[in-house]
Amino acid sequence: MSDVIAAVSTGNQISAIGILRLTGEGCAHVAGNVFRAKNGAPLWEAPNRKLIIGTLQDKQGRTIDQCLAVYTRGPYSYTGEDTVEFHCHGSPAVLAAGLEALYISGARPAKRGEFTKRAFLNGQLDLTQAEAVIDLIEADTADAAANAAGQVGGVLQKKLAPVYDDLTNICSHFHAVLDYPDEDIEDFGLDRYESALREDGKSLYALMQTYAQGKILRQGVAAAIVGKPNVGKSSLLNALAGFERVIVTDIPGTTRDTVEEAVMLGSTRLRLIDTAGIRETDDTVEAMGVARSREAAENADLVIFVCDGSQPLTQQDDTVIAACKNAKHAIALINKSDLGRSVAASELPFEWVIPICAKNGEGLRELADVVDRMFAGSAPCDGTILTNARQFDAVRRSHEAILRALQGLELGLTPDAVLTDVEQAMEAMGEVTGATVREDITARIFERFCVGK
Repeated sequence: MSDVIAAVSTGNQISAIGILRLTGEGCAHVAGNVFRAKNGAPLWEAPNRKLIIGTLQDKQGRTIDQCLAVYTRGPYSYTGEDTVEFHCHGSPAVLAAGLEALYISGARPAKRGEFTKRAFLNGQLDLTQAEAVIDLIEADTADAAANAAGQVGGVLQKKLAPVYDDLTNICSHFHAVLDYPDEDIEDFGLDRYESALREDGKSLYALMQTYAQGKILRQGVAAAIVGKPNVGKSSLLNALAGFERVIVTDIPGTTRDTVEEAVMLGSTRLRLIDTAGIRETDDTVEAMGVARSREAAENADLVIFVCDGSQPLTQQDDTVIAACKNAKHAIALINKSDLGRSVAASELPFEWVIPICAKNGEGLRELADVVDRMFAGSAPCDGTILTNARQFDAVRRSHEAILRALQGLELGLTPDAVLTDVEQAMEAMGEVTGATVREDITARIFERFCVGK
């Protein structure tokens, strides 16, 4: 028997609609104690999944809202248990009073992610679907939302299920022959499973290759803005952010450390990193900032080199350009176009060179178009892109175990030795979907969720 939990599932901000959610055995009676249907019928006798108008009452029996209630009987609910929702006006005061009344009636406060955790434990969702719920809530681009929605719908689970089934078939056949030698079971031979293992390895490798795009979908593109001091790096960040995130002065070395700000540029989410101007300096603090600038340029997904287009390039510019040579993606911006042009695009060894004016916004649309062209994924954002670090690690371990098993086959190892690797691959795959996930790992996963989900 599961206890009844309750929470506000729409947050605590003022909104047109706010939802109180309960789930657990007996939740209709708990909810019915604080709800009076207009037709006079008790809530626990309400038709399944039908909205009913009535009044929500506080602990003193006062009417606090005219609302709608819906009773969904398990197992055909989100959690797989009986569930009740009150669709109220979105006043935080109304929702708080309604929640307090539900607690007095017998519900307890829901923990973070407890609704989705119950859905997982009751078999309504596998772990890839459950984790995608919070990804969908936190998505800040259409592509990220589309990929998370696909995973909530089970796209990733369907992609992984054939691999897990193959591994299960191999292990079960081996142990059946081993444990029941007198039964009429077909002899076990690993050779017959070799092609399946190779295909499974290819499938997992292809999935692993989507993770680079997945990290960008989930976290955004790490974009380091680099250049010598006083070329307009901070002005560029402020222009893209839409407000004065960084102090801007004419004094070289004003920015003495890396500063981050998340922005939407076109349809791409950037994690902009404004860096200290790269130059030789005797100032200890500024030197530390310069070192961090070099590190940011080395680790960024995108390096945005900025120069002062109103002045000829200098040795300092050349030093910064050299630091960009190993960047995964790079763009050069010739800033201060409003002050005249002393730098030609041909002087800069970059594929993309764009004249801009960070002060008035000239050239930023062209920058957005180039960034979108660079990071628009070729793979469809339909749920098949791996975005979760925990899942990626488990897929990687499963892939490595399959490769070891195939190597063992080639070396002629005994079936029990090869099966050790197959079982490890199966166990790692089970961690992705939740088939073998431990209780402590489950608890850690759902800590990411908000209350009411």
